[in-house]
Amino acid sequence: MDSPEVTFTLAYLVFAVCFVFTPNEFHSAGLTVQNLLSGWLGSEDAAFVPYHLRRTAATLLCHSLLPLGYYVGMCFAASEKQLYVPSQAPEAWRLFLLLAVTLPAAACILTYRWSCDRWAHHPLARTLAHYALPQSGWRAVASSINTEFRRIDKFATGAPGARVIVTDTWVMKVTTYHVHVAQQQDVHLTVTESRQHELSPDSNLPVQFLTIRVAGTNPYVKAFDIRLNSAEYGELCEKLRAPIRSAAHVVIHQSLGDLFLETFASVVEVNPAYSVPSSQELEVCIGCMQARAAVKLVKTCQEADAGQCQQCYCRPMWCLTCMGKWFASRQDPQHPETWLASRVPCPTCRARFCILDVCTIR
Repeated sequence: MDSPEVTFTLAYLVFAVCFVFTPNEFHSAGLTVQNLLSGWLGSEDAAFVPYHLRRTAATLLCHSLLPLGYYVGMCFAASEKQLYVPSQAPEAWRLFLLLAVTLPAAACILTYRWSCDRWAHHPLARTLAHYALPQSGWRAVASSINTEFRRIDKFATGAPGARVIVTDTWVMKVTTYHVHVAQQQDVHLTVTESRQHELSPDSNLPVQFLTIRVAGTNPYVKAFDIRLNSAEYGELCEKLRAPIRSAAHVVIHQSLGDLFLETFASVVEVNPAYSVPSSQELEVCIGCMQARAAVKLVKTCQEADAGQCQQCYCRPMWCLTCMGKWFASRQDPQHPETWLASRVPCPTCRARFCILDVCTIR
């Protein structure tokens, strides 16, 4: 091949791969189907299901045009082959042109089939129809998903080509060409695999990725896998109603902070309890503003006038989790072996205390 052909082929190959798999650079430049056709696709936040009905169809059409775009480009890069006159082009190129025309033609037929009856034949619509009540249709299910997706408390993670979204009722995986949907009450979740990577591209720290199998009890809904960082596993569990089972060979490595919070809570549970006077009303934790205050700092590790710890006279204002997070935030991350034996200042009055001085409220 001549140099212009090689140059164009390599350049187009890189462009095609990046256009399909969309790295961060392409997202930043706006070279994605979602951005190029944003006017027609609409807003995902406003209408999640209609957006992805159109997005998957548009993505299939755009990607099917890539071989034809390569052929058109080669008409200029290799003009001596006379590719712009198919009858005079080499036989191999005529076969390639046939393939390049067939792919978008088939994609157009399939997209037209999906869009008939207001997208009722789209794979996503057919999946939602399995969850519809007898007196309603898939659009009622879609409306429910649209409403839950707009809520700010949903769990969402993952790259654009493999996003994981969990709402109050639904578990969803959004891929390039498909949207997998399962109802929480009808699924069994199992951690089937864990992979440890020495360096994370975002933090330069070791990271573990978990693969979770989502299998529904509905035989008409296909099972699918979701993949997420183990650091997000706890947040996912909080959003799910069903428990997540783990395969026997899978070990989930929680973050250092999570491990410490578990240990912190177990140590505090065996400390002496603090009895609140009947006239004192417990307030909401000033750390999270959600849970009730659940701990009080009382010097119990040594005598009142001995050691480095000091008596704290603050009223109960913190829950156990927030106090544990405060304790962990004052530690040296390079020396976790010293955390349990260390002393930190009270977040309110700065009196120094150790883990033995944290008492649960009775």
